[in-house]
Amino acid sequence: MTDTVNADPAELAKFSELAHRWWDLESEFRPLHEINPLRLDWIDGIAPIAGRRVLDVGCGGGILADSMARKGAEVLGVDLADKALKVAQLHALEAGTRGVKYRSVSAEALAAEQAGSFDVVTCMEMLEHVPDPASVVKACADLAKPGGWVFFSTINRNLKSFMLAIVGAEYVLGMLPRGTHEYQKLIRPSELAAHCRAAGLDLRHTRGLEHNPLTRRYWLSGDTSVNYMFATRKPAAPL
Repeated sequence: MTDTVNADPAELAKFSELAHRWWDLESEFRPLHEINPLRLDWIDGIAPIAGRRVLDVGCGGGILADSMARKGAEVLGVDLADKALKVAQLHALEAGTRGVKYRSVSAEALAAEQAGSFDVVTCMEMLEHVPDPASVVKACADLAKPGGWVFFSTINRNLKSFMLAIVGAEYVLGMLPRGTHEYQKLIRPSELAAHCRAAGLDLRHTRGLEHNPLTRRYWLSGDTSVNYMFATRKPAAPL
């Protein structure tokens, strides 16, 4: 790991240790599997992905990337956790998923190589795990084609999110491994909106993701106080 790569070695190690459990529906990654249909439908409803070139930044074991390929997109998933990428590649082979490829590369390095190449860029549940989220937002913007869509999801930083997303999910309910999230790395919507503006992205839609731990039901709402998603668009090229 070099100083120029926007990644925390401890974060990469954390997810690499769990890589073999990524597609176990009863594992620590169960919440990602359960929210994935909501995320996928929201993205596809705003920016239909069939036949489009899509990039998934911080793809991990490929849960979202694989499902987007199954919707008919041509998907590239990128991550720096090599063990998770190997799991994603193996799953695509075993499941026979066409139209998805994986690569170990940072968003910033890929932006220098393939700027303006993707119709849709997704970066879900990743910004709160990197040292410089603004740099990732800028890279995602650079990777999108003019007029392309860029989607983000992350966790708000406030007392409610601390109690629900960290204390509740990690320490009380055991939905996630303890230490998955660090409070100081969580991102307020106002902060993410500022990063998007600085990167030249127009914020078009916001959505909250809520959860009832008793019924284990997830749903989208207008409440962005804990988990939330942004849909942003890169301005079209001038005529």
